[in-house]
Amino acid sequence: MTKKIAILGSTGTIGVNTLDVIARHSARFEVFALTANNNVDALFEQCRIWRPRYAVLVEPDAATCLHTRCRDAALDVEVLAGVDALALVAAHAEVDYVMAGIVGAAGLLPNLAAAQAGKRVMLANKESLVMSGRLFMDAVRDAGAELLPIDSEHNAVFQCMPTDFARGLEAVGVQRILLTASGGPFRAMPFEQMRRVSPAQALAHPNWEMGDKITIDSATMMNKGLELIEAAHLFPVPAVRIEILVHPESVVHSMVAYRDGSVLAQLGLPDMRTPIAVALAWPERMPVSGARLDFASLGRLTFEAPDPVRFPALRLAREALVAGRCRPAVLNAANEVAVAAFLAERIGFLDIIAVVESTLAAAPVRSLTGLADVVEADMAAREIARGLIGRIAVAPTGTAH
Repeated sequence: MTKKIAILGSTGTIGVNTLDVIARHSARFEVFALTANNNVDALFEQCRIWRPRYAVLVEPDAATCLHTRCRDAALDVEVLAGVDALALVAAHAEVDYVMAGIVGAAGLLPNLAAAQAGKRVMLANKESLVMSGRLFMDAVRDAGAELLPIDSEHNAVFQCMPTDFARGLEAVGVQRILLTASGGPFRAMPFEQMRRVSPAQALAHPNWEMGDKITIDSATMMNKGLELIEAAHLFPVPAVRIEILVHPESVVHSMVAYRDGSVLAQLGLPDMRTPIAVALAWPERMPVSGARLDFASLGRLTFEAPDPVRFPALRLAREALVAGRCRPAVLNAANEVAVAAFLAERIGFLDIIAVVESTLAAAPVRSLTGLADVVEADMAAREIARGLIGRIAVAPTGTAH
């Protein structure tokens, strides 16, 4: 039976790759809704090709422009505007699957709406779990929703886990989860040189093609810190049972170690279409176009422990996870503000994590009993981070002083 899909963030990397997979299996899937922030041109082209029932742009002026273009092109697409519209299409009664591809905290509300409506939520937005954690997982459980991870690391763990892993790691014999990381473009750069790297350098990821924010997070390894927190919620595992390994080749996407000494790993080329196809077809498999691993030409696969001095984001993320309450939400909010400031060349590269750490030190510790607490912690952390950034002076070279 054809499944109707709402793709949140359809003009981004995850959205584009999702549409590529769907195009090869058009008899199985129907695009019901497409959404973006303000990219009118890209969303109009997708509407022209896919003819969704709904198209949503967060920015009202952009939505007005898209509505005019769709009307002039005689496209029968209902154009909506605003965050509430994202939640509306994500929870729509006719939608079966929701691809949660919006980057950052902006994805929390529509993703939560999809979970509360009992959808299959294909989660590429790790921030939803980082910010709301147990609240999000409770919504999934209470509504009988399906939560399938799209991040390559968590998707790899999902594939290596027994299907009944929700019973608990001890019950299924799992000892550890090992998340792999490429190490980004600065894995071997002398530390002092990292003070002077530009946004262009930080955006040059050696293996993956991702959006700007995620690429910077990969360079600082905050991306892996956020994935550590996400993994602890997706899989019933304490922080001490999750390890991170730098694996520059990005072939082993993550591993699960069992009590009998076995280690199961999921391998593949760095291509987001694979985890997307896994989530779309689960519990089945379906073909995906593209290159395949050639083991004879791989040479070697290397692994190393991450450098805690070079990548302090991992320590901050682990501390936030252990502390719980609002700390992961504060971590995420401060990081989003700091990354945006770095991309705007207002702070240096090493200032990103310094701002996050200072924000964590200054932000009040709040309990999370509901969504309002998450929103309040997020807003307060952003205000603190902006104040810290305003006191940082950056030289023309990009070096803070």
